[in-house]
Amino acid sequence: MLSIIIQKLLNQDINFAFAGRLALSVMLIFTTIGHFIFTEGMSKMIPHFIPLKKSIVILTGFLELLISVGIFIPNIRLLSGWGLIVFLIIIVPTNIKASIENLNYQTGSYDGNGLSYLWFRIPLQLFFICWTYFFVILKK
Repeated sequence: MLSIIIQKLLNQDINFAFAGRLALSVMLIFTTIGHFIFTEGMSKMIPHFIPLKKSIVILTGFLELLISVGIFIPNIRLLSGWGLIVFLIIIVPTNIKASIENLNYQTGSYDGNGLSYLWFRIPLQLFFICWTYFFVILKK
C-alpha cells in the first residue's frame, strides 16, 4: 500500500506489479533477517537426518535475499518467482515438524503454539505462493 501511495505522489502512474513485488521483497528481507537472528531455533525445524542444519538456515536466508532482488531484474524475474514458489512449498514440512514438536523457532525451546500454528502458517504459505505467482510471474 505504501508503494502505491508513493508512486501516486511521485508520478501519478501506479504500477501494481511493482508494488506487489516490493511488498514481497520487503517480506523476504524480514524473513532473511529471521534466518540470521534465529538460526539456532530455525535449524531445529529441519529433519534430523539432514546434516549441516545451521548452514542450510544461513544459505536459505541468503537465497531469500537474492530472490528479493531477483524479482526486480527482468532477465531473472521468472526464475526468481518460480524459485520462490518451489522454496515456499519445500519448507512446508519444516513448519509441520516445528508445530508437531511445539517448537518456538525464535527461542529454540519447545513451548511453541503447536498444531494451532499450522492454521495460520499453511494459509499464509498459500497466500505467498499466490502473491508470487500473480505479481512476479503473471505481471511481467
